[in-house]
Parts: sequence; C-alpha cells; structure tokens
Amino acid sequence: MEYAVIKTGGKQYRVSPGDVLQVEKLEAAAGSDFSFTEVLMTARDGATRVGTPMLAGAKVTARIIKQGRAKKILIFKKKRRKNYRRHAGHRQYITTVQVTAIEAGA
Repeated sequence: MEYAVIKTGGKQYRVSPGDVLQVEKLEAAAGSDFSFTEVLMTARDGATRVGTPMLAGAKVTARIIKQGRAKKILIFKKKRRKNYRRHAGHRQYITTVQVTAIEAGA
C-alpha cells in the first residue's frame, strides 16, 4: 500500500495513486498535470518517511480533471426579538484532481 500526506489550501489530504479528490482552487488548466511539493509523509511497502515538517525532494503528481465550484453554503444570522435577520450564501472555487504518481524523493 502506497500513500502520501500532502498539504494544499491549508488542509492535509491522505492520497494514493488513482485517488480523485476535490481541493481548493489551483491555478492550472483542466487536463494539465500539477505537482504538490508540500509532502508531509510517504509510506511504501511498510517503510514510512516523515518530514520535519516537509520531506525534501518528495512530490505528488496529479492530473487536473476539472475546475468548478462547490455546493452553496447558506449563512443565516438571527437575533431573537430584535427583528435582525441576515441571509447570505457562498460557493467555494474547487479543483478536482486525480493522483497519478507519488515520488518519495532522496
């Protein structure tokens, strides 16, 4: 079992080759390849390497499937008996990627 822990968009993801995941927007076109260089940990055949905090030379390569937006999140604020109501929405820009390879580095 081969996997890695990467950091992107302020979040951490555990990924394996072939995984499809949605991350915060990446500046690249759909169909192109993207490399995540902030790799925190890799594991392959029982051998685990942990960075302090990042692994030098390690990278995870992924193919960008599409750019899009997530589902709308509704924000509703209310204070009872004060006639105070505020309604807003937010749609986060996301990128869907498929992990193709994990390079453990030196």
